[in-house]
Amino acid sequence: MHGEQMAEDFPVVSVDSDAREAVELLASRRLPGLIVVETDGTPYSVLPASQVVRFLVPSYVQDDPSLARVIDESLADQVADKLSGVTVRKLLPREPAELPAVKHDDTVLEIAALMARLRCPLVVVLRDKEIIGAITASRLLELVIQPH
Repeated sequence: MHGEQMAEDFPVVSVDSDAREAVELLASRRLPGLIVVETDGTPYSVLPASQVVRFLVPSYVQDDPSLARVIDESLADQVADKLSGVTVRKLLPREPAELPAVKHDDTVLEIAALMARLRCPLVVVLRDKEIIGAITASRLLELVIQPH
C-alpha cells in the first residue's frame, strides 16, 4: 500500500490564519494536528495539537507543573485568551521543524519511519509538491493491524 491509498482529506490552514479558529477546528473535529501552508499554498508545517497546548500553558507552569494545582481556575479560564489576535504562525515553534511530508508512492514502512523519527501524529502526502491529503498515526495503525 502506498501513501496516496492511505491518505485522507485533511484540514489545511495558512500560517496567517486566525489561531483561535484553527484551534476551534482542532477541538471540534478532535484532530491530532493541522496541515499548515504558506500564503501561496505550499506546504510549510504540521501544527500538532500538543504544540497548541504548549503555547497555551504558561512557561512558568511548564517549568514547575506543581504550580498548576495552586493557580486559580479563573486564571486557567483565561488561557484561551492568549489566542486573541494571534496567527497560526505564532503557534508554531520558532525554529521550523522538518516538514513531515511523504511522497504519494511511499510505502507503509517509509511513512511509519518518518512518523517515528519526527514524533509527529500526522504526515502530509504530496504528489509533485501538491497536497493530496494526510495520514494520521491512528490511520496508519488501523491499516497495519487489518488482516490482508
